[in-house]
Amino acid sequence: MLGTFGGALEARQIDASNGKLVGEVTGEVETEENVLVIRRIHVAMRLIAPESVREAVERVHGFYAMRCPLYRTLHNAIKLSSTFTLGEPPAAA
Repeated sequence: MLGTFGGALEARQIDASNGKLVGEVTGEVETEENVLVIRRIHVAMRLIAPESVREAVERVHGFYAMRCPLYRTLHNAIKLSSTFTLGEPPAAA
């Protein structure tokens, strides 16, 4: 999901390379008939980019999942979700 989101950002000239886009994945597991089963996966993404791109990033975040092979494969079996935060790049010295 992170790669699809980053690729969609890059297609819109929003730099998501070189560590500017990172993600933390959290999974929630339950026991079903004594077997561990993944029920939910959440991807929390952080993008270092100027505030001026927020609207475009929000737009991309609204549609990218259905263009992601992983999401399309698993979303009917596992609840998949994502969020993003935007952080300002460090000021140039």
